Parts: sequence; C-alpha cells; structure tokens
Amino acid sequence: MLFSTSCFTTINGVFSEQSPMAISTKRMEKLTCLHLYFHDTLDGTNPTAIRIAGPSKWSFGTTMMIDDPLTKLVGRAQGIYAFASQRDSGLLVMVLNFAFLEGTYNGSALSILGRNPTFDKVREMPIVGGTGVFRYAWGYDLAKTFSFNQKTGDAVVEYNVSVLHF
Repeated sequence: MLFSTSCFTTINGVFSEQSPMAISTKRMEKLTCLHLYFHDTLDGTNPTAIRIAGPSKWSFGTTMMIDDPLTKLVGRAQGIYAFASQRDSGLLVMVLNFAFLEGTYNGSALSILGRNPTFDKVREMPIVGGTGVFRYAWGYDLAKTFSFNQKTGDAVVEYNVSVLHF
C-alpha cells in the first residue's frame, strides 16, 4: 500500500497540496495572549455545567459536561471536567475547548488538556492544539478562581492564556 506525504489544506480559502510543514515554514510564528473569564453555572434555570456521571457528592469520579460563556460572550468554553484524585481536589481538567464566536478569532478554537488542582491559587495547564487562527497552537494557560459560591458550586475562573501559533 502506498502512502502520500502531501495533504490537501487551504491557504486563504484556496486548496493546496503543500504539506503542512511547507506551509508553516512560510509563516511567522505569533504569540497571542488572551485574558478571559470562564463562567461555570450549576444552579438556576439555565445551568452551563451539568453532572453526567459519578457520585452525588463532589468527590472522586464526579464528571461534568460544560458549555460555559467566556468574557462578554467572545466564545464558549466547551468540554468535560472530572474529579480524578482520591486525595485532593485535582480535576482531570479539562478536556476543554475555547470556541471563539466573535471578533478576530471568530470560528477558531484552542484546546486545553491537563490537571487542574482547583484549590491551588494559580493552576497551569497546557494548550495542546487549536483550529482556525490557532492552527498548530501550543502554549499554556494560568487559571485563577475569581469567585466561587460554596452553596451552589457556581464559579468564575480567570484564564490568562499564552499561545504560539502560525
């Protein structure tokens, strides 16, 4: 069986047979810094996070599905987070996408996958990829809890994202 090393991709909406590596060497890598707030609402008539598996208490195995708004609705934080530690508040974070709906990044997304020790003041998580403007993205996110309501579980988390992309 023969395999081709080229692929079809688009450059400014035009299909090209150039390999992604050839395309990437023609573009300059950019650093983009984003400051966003993630609004996780578990209560009320329109929750943005719901429990999909695990025990009724917030503990090991609790798994949540989210579709949270990002600062002034520039996009949505969509994904899953789960309590993955029996000893502390570590979340298998976040299988999380920041899907941008407005402005310069409209139609683009960033993907985060990492551990989130929720009681640490600042948590670092890796950016593992992206689409659109953020194709070939890599970087990191520093997250801080801005507010948390112990009664309802509602939280606002500040995200400071530094991402390299082409």
